[in-house]
Amino acid sequence: MTGNELKKNMLVFGAGGQAGSEICKLFPDALGIHHSSNTGTSSVEITDYVKLEDIILKTRPEVIVNAVALTNVDLCETERPRALAINSESVKHIVRAARVVNSYVVHISTDYVFDGFTGMYGENSVPNPINYYGLSKLLGDCAALSYDDSLVVRTSGVFGYKGNYPRFVVNQLKENKEVKAVKSFYSPIHAKLLAEAILDLIDLRRTGIVNVAGQRVSRYDLAVEIAERMNVPNSGIHELDQSSMTWAAKRPFDSSLDCSLAKRLIGDSFMDFDRNLDLLLNI
Repeated sequence: MTGNELKKNMLVFGAGGQAGSEICKLFPDALGIHHSSNTGTSSVEITDYVKLEDIILKTRPEVIVNAVALTNVDLCETERPRALAINSESVKHIVRAARVVNSYVVHISTDYVFDGFTGMYGENSVPNPINYYGLSKLLGDCAALSYDDSLVVRTSGVFGYKGNYPRFVVNQLKENKEVKAVKSFYSPIHAKLLAEAILDLIDLRRTGIVNVAGQRVSRYDLAVEIAERMNVPNSGIHELDQSSMTWAAKRPFDSSLDCSLAKRLIGDSFMDFDRNLDLLLNI
């Protein structure tokens, strides 16, 4: 079956989130499932596993994209059962139903499955999460990979319209407020470019693990670059050590991802630093 034939019947969990909404924009024929707190008939609480499986069994999608996650790192640390239910247990039920109807499953994961000691982690790097968010996501990865017809897309620092560091920087700079940049490195990517790359990988019906992320950058350098592009002073941007933060959960120092495999499979346009920031700033 070709990629276009696969995408004729696509189910997207997490259609209201950054990645899920961009996938639905790029592929409007997809059935987007929102969190049950949203209005509309196409909604489900991801931890209502009976309804979750029922949707899959009734719609019999060719492709299931799971873009649902509890991504608040500190909340995952303090509300561990909730993190496990959303980030791991739900994946088990998605895969269980997918096996029955022979769906191809794409599960979006995170760089936080790694400890951050070395950076530039590849698909074969050994995970070693240092917080419960990373652990819960790693367990979700394992659930997805227990199914042969699945793809785990590991990404980093997804940003777009809400709840992310680059958007925070933009908002702070617009209001002439201080920007605190914790000394660390990652591989941020705009949700639109992540969605484009995921659809390209669906065309290939790739299985296993593929990293899809942007270029490695420090949070401080990223903030300075955003300020320059906005043509505003960067004097209010300050780099802080992680030791000065009062977080409930530890963060990896360098969780950047090596995307060499994705570049060979689908090209490297998703990594273009300028393109990512242009989308952030609507240039």
